[in-house]
Amino acid sequence: MATTETTARAPARKRLWPRILLVLLLVLASIAAIAWFANRTAINGYAVTGASYAARVGCSCRYIGGRSIGDCAKDKVAGMEMVSLSDDPSTRSVTASFPLVASQTATYREGYGCVLEEWED
Repeated sequence: MATTETTARAPARKRLWPRILLVLLLVLASIAAIAWFANRTAINGYAVTGASYAARVGCSCRYIGGRSIGDCAKDKVAGMEMVSLSDDPSTRSVTASFPLVASQTATYREGYGCVLEEWED
């Protein structure tokens, strides 16, 4: 009789694990979402600062140094791997962006060098 009880419990336990795992994943995702939105201001501030730095350096490299944007993109410092640079030759500007978080543009102005555009919140 003990063997039939044991075999009856085993399939029930096997069906229970996916539900427990799903609940744990939902709890972890909820905690991650709360942490993300609670720290969004800090994360956004760092991202805008990093994008501003990359845009300014990229613009200087491109329009003062006379190098290609692809060549300038290789000069990123450690920690800036996620930043992407794009060039607009018609306005002589470079835009740096962190995907889904922040972007910033620097424009070359004669006599002033590369100047950051105003920040937008």
